[in-house]
Amino acid sequence: MGGAFVAAAVLARIGRRIGLPTIPLFILAGILLGPHTPGVVLVSDPHDLGMLSALGLVLLLFYLGLEFHIDDLKAGGRNMAIAGGIYLALNVGAGLAFGFALGWGLAEALVLAGVLGFSSSAIVTKILVETGRLGNPETKPILGITVVEDVFLALYLAALQPILSGADSLGSAVADGAKAFGFLFALALVARYGTRLVGRIINTPDDEILTISFLGAAVLVAGVSEWFGVADAIGAFMVGLMLGSTTSGKRILKLVHPLRDAFGAIFFFAFGLSINPGDLPGVVWPVLIAVTITFFMNAVSGILAARIYRFGSGPAANIATTLLGRGEFALILATMAAGAGLDGRLQPFIAGYVLILAVLAPLAAGRSQWLARLLPMSEPKSAKPDGDDAGASESSVPERTSV
Repeated sequence: MGGAFVAAAVLARIGRRIGLPTIPLFILAGILLGPHTPGVVLVSDPHDLGMLSALGLVLLLFYLGLEFHIDDLKAGGRNMAIAGGIYLALNVGAGLAFGFALGWGLAEALVLAGVLGFSSSAIVTKILVETGRLGNPETKPILGITVVEDVFLALYLAALQPILSGADSLGSAVADGAKAFGFLFALALVARYGTRLVGRIINTPDDEILTISFLGAAVLVAGVSEWFGVADAIGAFMVGLMLGSTTSGKRILKLVHPLRDAFGAIFFFAFGLSINPGDLPGVVWPVLIAVTITFFMNAVSGILAARIYRFGSGPAANIATTLLGRGEFALILATMAAGAGLDGRLQPFIAGYVLILAVLAPLAAGRSQWLARLLPMSEPKSAKPDGDDAGASESSVPERTSV
């Protein structure tokens, strides 16, 4: 375990020097130091890190829930919902069609729809910070799209879980789905109306007790969620949603940050351990086709979002390239697919797809002006949005910059 942390840290330092995000480097560390490659083997059995990896996944989604607020949807308004809906429709729809075209099966196609459909919040935020675009007007639709993705992701995973669990009939599948949505709805009601009560229960001036409390709540609800057919990660997300709106929310966000980073790194490292590089050549063409599809759909999404907000080609290219990265959500789906015993080609496909886009996204975002020259858009008379949009952009940015 110590070697895993050190290896991840060394590669992350190298990546930071050349401007790469940490997620693909953590995965690469797992691949290089796992049982499927020659040389030093730190962990011979990926299951040895199973509990730590699960904790990393829970903390990643818990942190995301802390960042997200139901009021974000109200503040973003109609434009945010439309832009986010268009992005999901194009990318999830393309992923589903691609899955059917591969002929891997219905469950595999649904997983691929999510893999190609959801961008990485961690990579998106990292790109915005490192490119210095937090104050740009197009940051509002970028963050708005990630908020809509977060909401849809919870519903998507809840609907996917009964299918992956292998319900043996339509009736049992409907029953499993109803049970999952019922539990999810109950958590949503608590998040919406029980914030004050939850806040009073968890609030304490002692950081040690507060850390133990929120960590216990996240892990407990994640475990109970599995009993109801809801992915453990989504249970943790809902706990984060509840606690993020309490008076202790900001302190929890600060306290959980190093835990998320440490155990999140183990999650990505453990995923790399399960990847056999020898399997990657068998999926190289599907991966390259999927990357091409994602580039194209993101460009179309960027153009449409820019037109909704009356932006020109420059902001449209920024939107398209910033949202290009795929990361934690794709790996969550890969973990679920492996647990469900789906097609063995899914994991190497997702690993290759995530690695390529996680590396290309920051590089493309830093050179988005090249894409802007190719987009079929004319520059508006004023690149600035109207007063309401500009004000909303300025007020919404700090909500999501804590990553």
